[in-house]
Amino acid sequence: MTSTRIHLLVSDRRLILLVFYCEEQQVWQFRVLRGTGVFGEGKIYYTAEAAEKAAREWIAADS
Repeated sequence: MTSTRIHLLVSDRRLILLVFYCEEQQVWQFRVLRGTGVFGEGKIYYTAEAAEKAAREWIAADS
């Protein structure tokens, strides 16, 4: 069974931002949940901070 640890969960009226650590791959990733689906890049990050920064940049570029 794959173990995943949630580092950050942020919500506003438009979306939910999730930053998590995947034990199996030993990497950090992010996902953005909206009413239209789940989005995010398949990229990997080696720190939670790097994943959060990339997620916030991704959200800003998409707005």
